[in-house]
Amino acid sequence: MPSRDDHFMRRALELAALARGFTSPNPMVGAVVVRDGRVVGEGYHRAPGEPHAEVEALRAAGELATGATVYVNLEPCSHYGRTPPCAAALIEAGVARVVYACSDPNPKAAGGAAWLRREGVEVVGGVLEPEAARLNEAFLKHVRTGMPFAIMKAGMSVDAQLAGASREREAITSPESQTAAHRLRADCDAVLVGVGTVLADDPALDVRLCDGPFRQPLRVVVDTHARIPQEATLLRQPDGLVVAVGPSAPAERVDGLRSCGVRVDVLPESEGGIDLAALLRHLGDAGTLCVLVEGGARIHASMLRGGLIDRVVLFVAPVIAGAGGVPLSESLGARRVWDGVRLTDLRAEPCGPDLRIEAYVEGHDPSCSPD
Repeated sequence: MPSRDDHFMRRALELAALARGFTSPNPMVGAVVVRDGRVVGEGYHRAPGEPHAEVEALRAAGELATGATVYVNLEPCSHYGRTPPCAAALIEAGVARVVYACSDPNPKAAGGAAWLRREGVEVVGGVLEPEAARLNEAFLKHVRTGMPFAIMKAGMSVDAQLAGASREREAITSPESQTAAHRLRADCDAVLVGVGTVLADDPALDVRLCDGPFRQPLRVVVDTHARIPQEATLLRQPDGLVVAVGPSAPAERVDGLRSCGVRVDVLPESEGGIDLAALLRHLGDAGTLCVLVEGGARIHASMLRGGLIDRVVLFVAPVIAGAGGVPLSESLGARRVWDGVRLTDLRAEPCGPDLRIEAYVEGHDPSCSPD
């Protein structure tokens, strides 16, 4: 049976999720102030530089914060950054107890729990830690590794075909799945595709089919030899577009892209294409926490082989396309099925007439522990 701490921590998680897509490169954090079993203040971190969740909740509670319990999904910070430390604010407000879910993996911000305990505040950690870790999985990975969290997304037939034998652009999944896919785009910092997808589908890669508020993600095209055509839809909105090319890309094509206002980043090559690990590291260095990988089959295969995908989201339409089309992934070099990339924590639910399947790549670490 869920405890009272679980109940109020779930509310903190709900509040934290309200800032999805806006706090990056910071975590999503929500806080609830409870006194005598009643919520007297709530808050969440809305954007970088804005007051942290604890401060917002304490302000809402006012004098009722004295002697209260504060629930927050991330350990209160202990450092001076854009804002003062939340641990100090909690101590000054006179709270009696602080309950948090995840320890802060950032060594600059960690230590708030110890500070509170030294000041006589009762502190409880680890409440609903798995749920809290899932909410901030991109932030947690980025702090640990410097790399963005990578989600592979695809709409496909039951037999894992992204397109039919004609390879013509067509909608495979339902409007409900397409809306959900755009919501996923809105929740990520960047959308990444290979130039083959651009040549075949001429996508815009922006968010159009879901309600706001949201920020448009960075659009990233892996284009080793700068083959993206000048008439591509993407080039009509060069702001927020990055084309990653290799050192061997023809200079005249690179200059042509830059003359359109496109940001062209030159990345090292590996095995005949852009070194995708280097590209993700490059994006992570710029503060990108979460990348949505939307294909095509070659990019999917390269990133799966390289261990660069953390989570998979598949929208499966109730149709069998048959062989000869575009597969979900090119060869992974597995001689037997179970030698391929294994998935874990699989979840499936209807999405209109389709099936939405989500799973993590085996070996993914969802915990809050910095180790």
